Amino acid sequence: MKTTLTIAAAILMAGHAFGDFAELVKQGDGYDAQFKPEAALQYYLPAEKLNPNDASLLVKIARQYVYRMADLSGKADQLKSGRTALAYAERAVKLAPKESDPHLAVAICLGKLSPLLGNKESIEASYKIKSEAETAAKLNPKDDFAWHLLGRWNQELAQIGGMTRAVAMIVYGALPSASYDEAVKCFQKAIALNPNRLIHYVELGRTYALMGRKTEAKQFIEKGLAMTNRDQDDQGTKERGRKTLQTLD
Repeated sequence: MKTTLTIAAAILMAGHAFGDFAELVKQGDGYDAQFKPEAALQYYLPAEKLNPNDASLLVKIARQYVYRMADLSGKADQLKSGRTALAYAERAVKLAPKESDPHLAVAICLGKLSPLLGNKESIEASYKIKSEAETAAKLNPKDDFAWHLLGRWNQELAQIGGMTRAVAMIVYGALPSASYDEAVKCFQKAIALNPNRLIHYVELGRTYALMGRKTEAKQFIEKGLAMTNRDQDDQGTKERGRKTLQTLD
């Protein structure tokens, strides 16, 4: 009788925990949708304590630590938040290696961290960004942002020269091949999959600008600028687009 009551109590407690977990995640999702990372973390982090092995939750937590980087003024604080985000994303990959989102999260975290890193670390991050984004695209070929990241990777690496390329030659022997043409293909793929995300158009336009194709550059950047902001980075994307347009006049 005592054993039966103990089992029943355990089941009841587990039910309460699951209910609390679901409610905490739901509340966090509401703030995530509003791009309020600090508020979202107030719900996601307690939810993690109830279920630390939920990969989708770990991806959401990683996203908040990436979001909050924009609100931090000091490089040290930005690095700390970015590395925390990366740690959560890498945990998610270990728990769910066959799912696309954790791999995409790792690539995004590294992309946000790269500008804050030294040459050697930045090069190492670049290799992993490409690998994780390719894995994400392979696991979910319809994920437009995975293709976008591959486009950005090609766009950024095609511009690398000088000291960074020299360091890469010393450490790795060579940099992976990248090109503006490949970036264009990836951004076009991203647009085909999700024509409602303005960042795809602006970055495609910026790639054309780097290629000296001013007409296409203006066309796509202006299209992106005319779209409504929907994602957390849209305002910053538009600022990059406007700066590029100024160089085309």
